[in-house]
Amino acid sequence: MNASVAAVEADALRKTFGSINAVDGIDLALAPGRIYGLLGPNGSGKTTLIRLLAGLARATSGEARILGVRMPSRPMLAKIGYMPQAEALYPELSVGENLGFFGRLQGAVSRDAIDGVLELVELGDRRSTPAMHLSGGMRRRLSLACTLVHGPPVLFLDEPTVGVDPALRVQFWSHFRRLAAGGATILVASHVMDEADRCDELLFVRSGRVIARGTSGELRAAAGSTDLEAAFLHYAGLDAEGRPLVSAT
Repeated sequence: MNASVAAVEADALRKTFGSINAVDGIDLALAPGRIYGLLGPNGSGKTTLIRLLAGLARATSGEARILGVRMPSRPMLAKIGYMPQAEALYPELSVGENLGFFGRLQGAVSRDAIDGVLELVELGDRRSTPAMHLSGGMRRRLSLACTLVHGPPVLFLDEPTVGVDPALRVQFWSHFRRLAAGGATILVASHVMDEADRCDELLFVRSGRVIARGTSGELRAAAGSTDLEAAFLHYAGLDAEGRPLVSAT
């Protein structure tokens, strides 16, 4: 993939729900081979933006493109991995059956590919277990495996490590780094600040707009803070105790 060509793009992207501007005219271009962190308070538009970029929702106006193709595009779905906040699993199917099903939806996947993601998420010994019998953390791990099994070049991960133990979380991020080194473009929505520090670049969203973009060091410097969590509060318009800032009159 040509690194000079954006893998994920948005031009004046907008999504409204009645009087609410969930995504309010966002422009962005994300290069391949990098991990991008999407930060912002609850209700800032992160999930809606991801759904628009992935072609799972139609924009009110503007345009989203993946690998140069305008979204939504059914053929492009095979090149996208999307992990939502809520697990999209079939509870009565086993771990292995869920992986096989989602893999076939995106085209044929090999047994080696399924074995590889099972090893990554440490569910190899649960291959025959119905998803409904997994713990919440295990279902989260299976959801990630289903997202990765077809080897997509573009990944949208919405809080992928919620409920995952710290040791396994480190393994996930090591894998994300290997995928990026291989040319994948990864956009991760997260509230975990040490995960944000693992990203190559951060985009901070508030009220449906990207209000800051840069490395974690650049955003900390712009916020006048050496601490990324304090910078998060700054961009969210909150004080050190999480209360809304009141402008002086």
